[in-house]
Amino acid sequence: MRKKFVSGVLGIVVALGLGAVIMLIEGFNPITTYSALFSYSLGGFYPLTTTLRNSVPLILTGLSASIAFASGPVNLGQPGQLLIGALFATVGGLYIHLPAPLMIPLLIILAMIGGALWSGIAALMRRFFSMDEFITTLMLNMIADFFTYWAISYPFFDKTAYSPMTPQIDKAGWLPEFGNFNTNILVMVLVFVAVWFIFTRFTAGYEWRLTGQNSIFARLGGCKIDKNYVTVMLLTGALAGLAGGLVVMAGPHRFLKGLGANYAWDGVMIAMVANNDLIGTLLYGLFFSSLQTGAVGMELITAVPSEFIQVLQSVIVLVIVAGRGMLDIVLDKTQIKRKARERTA
Repeated sequence: MRKKFVSGVLGIVVALGLGAVIMLIEGFNPITTYSALFSYSLGGFYPLTTTLRNSVPLILTGLSASIAFASGPVNLGQPGQLLIGALFATVGGLYIHLPAPLMIPLLIILAMIGGALWSGIAALMRRFFSMDEFITTLMLNMIADFFTYWAISYPFFDKTAYSPMTPQIDKAGWLPEFGNFNTNILVMVLVFVAVWFIFTRFTAGYEWRLTGQNSIFARLGGCKIDKNYVTVMLLTGALAGLAGGLVVMAGPHRFLKGLGANYAWDGVMIAMVANNDLIGTLLYGLFFSSLQTGAVGMELITAVPSEFIQVLQSVIVLVIVAGRGMLDIVLDKTQIKRKARERTA
């Protein structure tokens, strides 16, 4: 754990340093730029709560990818699963009318069901037709994109709108807000804690991790590989679907074109940077959210294009992922030398 923390911190520091060099070459002041960036994402109650709100889909899709990759399945269907989950929650919010204490949990469940059904298609294709989920989940992303676009353009189209979108869902399905603090972060934290306990403390989670590390050993040890595969696919799809549902329920309270943005692909990127570690996924999700949230303020104050954040994110990924192995070797050698000196003394 200590090694992962040191690796991550050093990677971020190096990446920020490279970003500063790029800004100097382009004629910008890196100190002023970074100050504006983090001031607009962490410097006060409103920026902080906005960052927390924006981190929810990043963390949930990152959690989905981390669990899948660590357990064996290569589920890259988070973008499609997020969209289907959002659509399920939206349709439920349009046609079901219940008090808020019942409506909110129902829409959350519908979103998770939508994501799980979409990932379940890929799981069934693997089980019965030996189709690689790497391919099927990617293809299902495109189908989900076109299907949801059709859904919000025709059967669920808001006739008062000028672009594809649904009407707003019943207000009983809106997540409560306290000032600028949206309770979607509370839902995410509860789900994260539950999933963390299952993955790290339950027998099922142990079998998933064991299968991800060595599927042959896991099968010989009595793990039900096929059953666990389907379970992991359904769980990870449900997490991505939940991300989509919470995006709708937290606002704009409707499904509109471009709802998914890059949340899911950023989540996959976060899982890669975190090396499939759940706590790391949470922390990197918060960090990347702070970068994305502060981008507009940074551009407003310093004139540095907000697209620079995409470059910075890419540099962070490259530095951390590419340097992880080398840094681990350096840290191991340092630790060995230190222990050798202690024995000699």
